[in-house]
Amino acid sequence: MTSSNLTGAIFSTDAMQRVFSDRACIQRMLDFEAALARAEAAQGVIPETAVPAITACCDAGAIDLAALAAAAGPAGNLAIPLVKQLTAQVAGVDAEASKYVHWGATSQDAIDTGMVLQLRDALDHIDADLAQLADALAKLARQHQHTPLVGRTWMQHALPITFGLKAAGWLDAVLRHQDRLAELRARVLALQFGGAAGTLASLGTQGLQVAAALATDLGLMLPDTPWHTQRDRVAEVAAVLGLLTGSLGKMARDISLHMQTDVAEAGEPVAEGRGGSSTMPHKRNPVGCAVALAAAVRVPGLVSIMFSGMVQEHERALGGWQAEWDTLPEIVQLTAGALQQMRQVASGLTVDAARMRANLDTTHGQIMAEAVTLALGGKIGRMAAHKIVERACHLAAATNRHLREVLVQDTQIIAELSAGDIDRLLDPAGYTGESAAFVDRVLQTYHRRSPHSRQE
Repeated sequence: MTSSNLTGAIFSTDAMQRVFSDRACIQRMLDFEAALARAEAAQGVIPETAVPAITACCDAGAIDLAALAAAAGPAGNLAIPLVKQLTAQVAGVDAEASKYVHWGATSQDAIDTGMVLQLRDALDHIDADLAQLADALAKLARQHQHTPLVGRTWMQHALPITFGLKAAGWLDAVLRHQDRLAELRARVLALQFGGAAGTLASLGTQGLQVAAALATDLGLMLPDTPWHTQRDRVAEVAAVLGLLTGSLGKMARDISLHMQTDVAEAGEPVAEGRGGSSTMPHKRNPVGCAVALAAAVRVPGLVSIMFSGMVQEHERALGGWQAEWDTLPEIVQLTAGALQQMRQVASGLTVDAARMRANLDTTHGQIMAEAVTLALGGKIGRMAAHKIVERACHLAAATNRHLREVLVQDTQIIAELSAGDIDRLLDPAGYTGESAAFVDRVLQTYHRRSPHSRQE
């Protein structure tokens, strides 16, 4: 439920650290307690006169966090000592009102609903950053829709693509994650309120009415049943954030590879104190990418904890639920940190189109061997053409010559293709297939999804 450490500024964000701070965690549980008092009073379960004192004391600033932490171990959770402190504070204001603190609820109701309220805040921040990342990627995709780039498979030169297509691929994934995050809200942002065994028996015939009023007060969905040991909701959050972090890691991997000195096709934003080395003044390290990649390494294991914890015992879990308390906030914080870094990287990414074009010539025309093969194959058959062009590629490599030089000297080839044909076939910009069309398709989806978006 909380997270704070010296590396928080690296792997999280200021906003998300506030969402999952110790004080915010306690405040969200107290928000549940205050709303519970209002809902129960409205349904005649507790006296209206008890509400002012209870709600006035539901202030995390008045809670002794150190004492709370010390008592949580023996108690088994934070809610028990929190309710004890809250009751004592209410008693100091109104002894009669203190009788009705936490009336009919159980510890898990306060803890889970508090977590849901934290998740709502967290998802708002993630949605905002994700929208900004989409804007930045859409701009890159449009600007570089026709910028030729080496396409690489198995880490080797394959065929020409465009940098716009690569950016559109990143954007396409982001748009799907926006869909997933929007869809899960209706399932995940749900009240937890079931009392001791999930029956609300302590509230007599008023249980459902109180639950409905409580959900309305907190702005949460009222589920059909309490979900004390049905953990698919929080596991879904973990899973979707795991998917998002994986896509951010993919983007970070691509950009960091483009940043390698020997490739030098793109670079993270340049800023004072960013990406330097403690000993090598020339270094320009992909520090934003490193954060996203670290998150992509850490989050899958944490997601597996959330999945493992779903197998719970009867009406209250022994271990599985408790394993979520620090795990889910860590997933959210790592995702937020990776997302912020990649948003900043994408917004300030430097793209060297000239270097991209130069790298296309690294293999001295061999990157275009497929184009030559297909053109020749149209004359003599694909398999025969493949054998002839493969032989030409091997000869070009062995003699350190450009493929064109070898092709125009091959009698079998020149009998079917003119020197002009070969020059045209060896132009990388003419062999990017449907790259531009794919970019257009992704951008159309982006604009339909984001009608408010700025034109790239």
